[in-house]
Amino acid sequence: MEKAKQPPKINFNHFLEKFPEVDLPITLGEETHHVFSNQNDPLPVAMIEQFILPIEEEPADDYTEFVPCMKIANTGDFYAIIYWRAGLLNYQYRLATFTKKGEYIDKRIIAGTFSDGEALTTSVATIDEEWAIFVASGRSGDSLLAYDAASSTAYQLELLPDGKIINS
Repeated sequence: MEKAKQPPKINFNHFLEKFPEVDLPITLGEETHHVFSNQNDPLPVAMIEQFILPIEEEPADDYTEFVPCMKIANTGDFYAIIYWRAGLLNYQYRLATFTKKGEYIDKRIIAGTFSDGEALTTSVATIDEEWAIFVASGRSGDSLLAYDAASSTAYQLELLPDGKIINS
C-alpha cells in the first residue's frame, strides 16, 4: 500500500505576507473586516490548516471564514497578527502572536459580534502605540435593537515585549 502524501509545509514568512503591516493606533469595529476583505488576499486553505486551526479552541466547519487583517509593526522579537474569524452568529477579531521561528505564543479575542439567540454583544478594540488594547463592549436587549447601556463594559489588555497578551 502506498503511503499518503503529506501536503508540503508552507514557510511561515509566506503566511505572514498575507498580513499587511500597519502602524498604530488602530481601531477594529463591526465593519472593519470589510476593508481587510477587499484589500487583502484570502488565506489559502493550506495556510489556515497549518497556522490558524492548530491555535483555535473551537473547530471550524465548512461555513467558517478566516480573513487576514494585519500585522502590527515593530514588535521586536515576535510577530503579532490579527485575523477575523466568522462563524454562525459569531464574528471575532483575534490577535495571535508567534516567535520569529513561527512558534505560537499567545492569542486573544479582542473584538467582534456574538449572538446567543437572545441578545447581541458587540465589542470594539483600539490598539495604541504602546500596545495597550482598549476593549469596549455593549449588549442589546431582547429586541436585538434596543441597546442596554447598563450592560456596557470596558477593559484593557496589554501586548507584552515577549508576545504574551495579558489583562492590565
